[in-house]
Amino acid sequence: MMNMQNMMKQAQKLQKQMEQGQAELAATEFVGKSAQDLVVATLTGDKKVVKIDFAAAVVDPDDIETLSDMTTQALNSALDQIEEASKKKLGAFAGKLPF
Repeated sequence: MMNMQNMMKQAQKLQKQMEQGQAELAATEFVGKSAQDLVVATLTGDKKVVKIDFAAAVVDPDDIETLSDMTTQALNSALDQIEEASKKKLGAFAGKLPF
């Protein structure tokens, strides 16, 4: 059985690694796209929107609903990528906790 001092050192080390992983994720950009890449959303790993690009073909003032749907699709695509990357990068820490 580990003594308390070793457990604390290991927990501190894991905390630093986890913080580093979170910082790396926050600095990473994820690009989500709608069908046919008509709307492209770029987000950071901490789920902040960097930019949204619209293809000229999708900008129709008479059909705002389609633009809205495609924007939602692109944002959700990027958020799904962030979630998956977070699980891969930070989920590994769950099994390493000393307690």
